[in-house]
Amino acid sequence: MGEPPSDRSRQSRETRGDRWTIGELLNWTTARLEELGVTEARTDAQHLLAHALGCSRMDLYVRFHELLSPAQRAGFRELVKRRLAREPVAYIEGKRGFHALDLELAVDTRALIPRADTEILVDWVLETTPADAPRRVVDVGTGSGALALSLKHSRPQWSVTACDVSAEALALAKENAALHALEVEFVESDLLANVAGPDGGWELIVANLPYIPSEDIETLAPEVRSYEPRLALDGGEDGLDLIRRLVAQTLREGIFAPSGVLYLEFGIHQSTAVTTLALEAGLACELRDDLGGIPRVARLTR
Repeated sequence: MGEPPSDRSRQSRETRGDRWTIGELLNWTTARLEELGVTEARTDAQHLLAHALGCSRMDLYVRFHELLSPAQRAGFRELVKRRLAREPVAYIEGKRGFHALDLELAVDTRALIPRADTEILVDWVLETTPADAPRRVVDVGTGSGALALSLKHSRPQWSVTACDVSAEALALAKENAALHALEVEFVESDLLANVAGPDGGWELIVANLPYIPSEDIETLAPEVRSYEPRLALDGGEDGLDLIRRLVAQTLREGIFAPSGVLYLEFGIHQSTAVTTLALEAGLACELRDDLGGIPRVARLTR
């Protein structure tokens, strides 16, 4: 594993006592990450250095020619080592912004890192649901709590429940709820098995469940396959095992309100299968594309 060379190998830095500028460290780190095939190497380098210095990414360019102290560089070096081992930046920083600009979530290996594409699901829910209407909402497979907390943050009057089969993920979601003083009920449950539906059923069910086919897990980027929990990734043989089970559960008496809506995130090449699954269950299905123009979210209604 490489690291910024010392003044023994960089004689030109002798007069500085091996002190590097912010700009030099950004350039060096970007080059090293690019050598490993990291696609957003410059952005990652900025995140790591800003985290090490306790400043914003914008501040790095205001301070571009500033020299770092040996202690600052040593701290940054440790972060770079972790990233060179392909640990995700979000886990290194311990946080990830999601949806609302002020909704920053704590993240670690207990749960999947929230993705920007999942924000599309939140936006679709908010666009299609009157803001002044009270709603009974359940987030199935909440992970870090991203969906449940975003909806509660945007619609404080809604009654929101979040469930997950992983006690560790649920603990992280509770920490994020406390961090933002958001009142959400948390239930440890395999999908909706242990979640008691409210009188009249759930009006909104949202879910970003594991949807990666089992045999594809090892083909994922090392940041994903080596660090994010397999339980949050593996969707069975075709990736749709949990989605099928959830759709079947929603059809049980008392689960789905007559006017209920189920929003599901799914994977690439799964839109046809998800649509067929919905239609076979007697549900109408609309699709919405992700940021790359690929169908990513389904809206199922009676």
